[in-house]
Amino acid sequence: VQLQASGGGLVQDGGSLTLSCVASGSTFAINSLGWYRQTPGRQRELVATHTPGSGINYSDSAKGRFRISRDYAKNAVHLQMGSLKPEDTGTYYCHARTYPSEGFSGVEYWGRGTLVTVSS
Repeated sequence: VQLQASGGGLVQDGGSLTLSCVASGSTFAINSLGWYRQTPGRQRELVATHTPGSGINYSDSAKGRFRISRDYAKNAVHLQMGSLKPEDTGTYYCHARTYPSEGFSGVEYWGRGTLVTVSS
């Protein structure tokens, strides 16, 4: 599975930005698709994920401001980010996990990060 992310950039405090990620390769094996964020000195953290059957999971900071959507026909996932704050600044990574099997949680894949900078 390969993940190609796009949509990062510079935006002002309170602005909006949409990230997109398109998966290719063995897309039939993908279960969850989502986004993680990493900032200097911190571990990569979940922003939002979409998992069939389990639904959508948002970080507390993303709830109410971000919206994740999945396009199964295009093997894509989008993250609409609104009311952006400087603390949302970071490198955003597209993430995919394959279907789990007995005793195995699935394989994880990561796209190259896309930088989001929110200026105050």
